[in-house]
Amino acid sequence: MIDRTQPVYPQLVSILRARITDGTYASGSRMPAVLAVASEFDVAASTVQRAFAALREEGLIITWSGRGSFVAEHS
Repeated sequence: MIDRTQPVYPQLVSILRARITDGTYASGSRMPAVLAVASEFDVAASTVQRAFAALREEGLIITWSGRGSFVAEHS
């Protein structure tokens, strides 16, 4: 799914955003762990953390320390 000839980070953000908007990651559900996403896409955990940060800034996910990241409730 990741095209290694292009920058990985924006592709990852786009894939995760699409999974949120299409309901693959349902509203209110827990996002996969950073290490699970890193493993799935064969990218560094820091890349996933940056992608999660971008999704937080967009208001698509909420992160609580010690609990994980969750898809923000949306209508």
